[in-house]
Amino acid sequence: MSVPTPELIGVRLPVPVTATQGTLALALLPRHAPPELAAPGSRPGATVVPIDRRLRHTIAEWTHRFTQAALEIVGGDRPSSQLLRWTSPDVYADLRRRAQLVARAGGHQPGLARVQPVRPRVLSVHSCFVTDDIVECGVHVRHGERSRAVAVRFERTDQRWICTALDFS
Repeated sequence: MSVPTPELIGVRLPVPVTATQGTLALALLPRHAPPELAAPGSRPGATVVPIDRRLRHTIAEWTHRFTQAALEIVGGDRPSSQLLRWTSPDVYADLRRRAQLVARAGGHQPGLARVQPVRPRVLSVHSCFVTDDIVECGVHVRHGERSRAVAVRFERTDQRWICTALDFS
C-alpha cells in the first residue's frame, strides 16, 4: 500500500479541454449556421390573423365586462341568469355550480346580496384571435392581495360573442 507523498497533495494534474462534456455529449461550441426553418404553414395555429384595431378594442372591453360579471356571479354578488345569453350551456352550468359551492361554503344564497368583503377587479385583458370568429383571452384578476388568472374563449355566432370556455386558476 502506497502512502501519498506530501509534495503531491493539492497538486492538480492538467486535463485537456474538450468540446464535448463527457457522457452527456453536449456540444459546447457555438453553432454558426443559421437555424433550419420549418415549411410555412406546417405549425398549426401559427398563422397571423389580421384584426381591425377597433374590433380588438371592442373585444378587450367586452372581455373585461364579461369576466367582471362572471367573478361577481361566482362570488354571490350577482345572479347567474345575467350571463345566460352570453354563455354556452356548459359554461353557464359551471358558473351556477361554482356560485352554489361558494354560497354553500359561506352560508348564503347565490346572487341575492353582496357577500364578499373584497370585490375582485379585472386589471388587464390580453386577447389572441385564433380566427376572425374565435378569440381567446387571458385576464389578470386582483382579489384583495391575491392575483389570479382567468382564461376565456369567445366564439362569434349570430353576430354576438358567446363564451364557450371559462377557466379560473
